[in-house]
Amino acid sequence: MNFISQLFKKKNEPEEEESTKGTVEEFVTLIRVYYQAVMAVNLGITNLNILVDMALFKRMLKIPTQNNKLGVAEKARVRKVLMQDYGLSESFFKEIDSSVKKNCRNQNDIKGYFFLFQGFCGDLFNLLGNLMQWKFRLSMLMKKLLYNQTVKTVHEIMTRSEWKEVSVQKAAWSVRKYAATLGYSEQWIVDFVYNVVLLARDEQKKEFKKNRKA
Repeated sequence: MNFISQLFKKKNEPEEEESTKGTVEEFVTLIRVYYQAVMAVNLGITNLNILVDMALFKRMLKIPTQNNKLGVAEKARVRKVLMQDYGLSESFFKEIDSSVKKNCRNQNDIKGYFFLFQGFCGDLFNLLGNLMQWKFRLSMLMKKLLYNQTVKTVHEIMTRSEWKEVSVQKAAWSVRKYAATLGYSEQWIVDFVYNVVLLARDEQKKEFKKNRKA
């Protein structure tokens, strides 16, 4: 998600604020682990090798398979990590559960589902970068302001009927179509987006300090 880092370019050193845990890459990987754990449970997958992110997560944390059913223990563990470190709610995971159940009827659907999710993320964050570039820069010092701007912009993307630029309107329609297919609510999108941009902000601050010391 290199396009996210472009939102937080700033000439002056940002003021100190408590950093979040992890990185954008780690957060997104954990989300993928949860997806794969849900798929393993729902579809009765026994071949760990086809669930790459979950396999790595399982091996790193040495998570034993629960009741000879792959995905059960991994799902519980990664959900706990995401709730504790990133403040995600139970409803966030319930929407993922419903989305996977709706769109993954068999193992052949897994690749298509992740392709769909990747398209959703690409269109969503590119559109946010277009609409909120200056707002993100102004709000990068305050978490509450950043969250409020995220809520406002996501709501606009999901509800606004007309846009001045045709390209923006098409992108907004594409995001809505993805969201409808995947079954994600406006609040789910806000929670996902906010964590990504917050982590990207902190990565940018750390990079700034690193470059200044060099």
